[in-house]
Amino acid sequence: QVKVVESGGGLAHPGGSLRLSCEAVGFAAMVYAMTWYRQAPGKERELVARLFPVSGNTVYGDSVKGRFTISRGNAKNSVSLQMDSLKPEDTALYICNVETTNHYWGQGTQVTVSS
Repeated sequence: QVKVVESGGGLAHPGGSLRLSCEAVGFAAMVYAMTWYRQAPGKERELVARLFPVSGNTVYGDSVKGRFTISRGNAKNSVSLQMDSLKPEDTALYICNVETTNHYWGQGTQVTVSS
């Protein structure tokens, strides 16, 4: 059984840091990309960061460039998202997507940035 397991998140102060992790468990097929999206209340889902495991190439949303870093995790088919210099506008539900020949979504993990 395949599943997308997310961890991390929580509450941070403005200027603080948090780290998210996502692992694709039980996938036999090749993983083409792993992507973090976020969705805030009343807003559209937004691409945060994407990693292509084979090449190591990355893509970032404009609003997080220079502050967030996506990287391979220790486990196969896993990624970490290091979020630094957090802002209140980073508050959202962060959702991991795993792309093979299909797309698989995690349940999401809440990130709240508030003083």
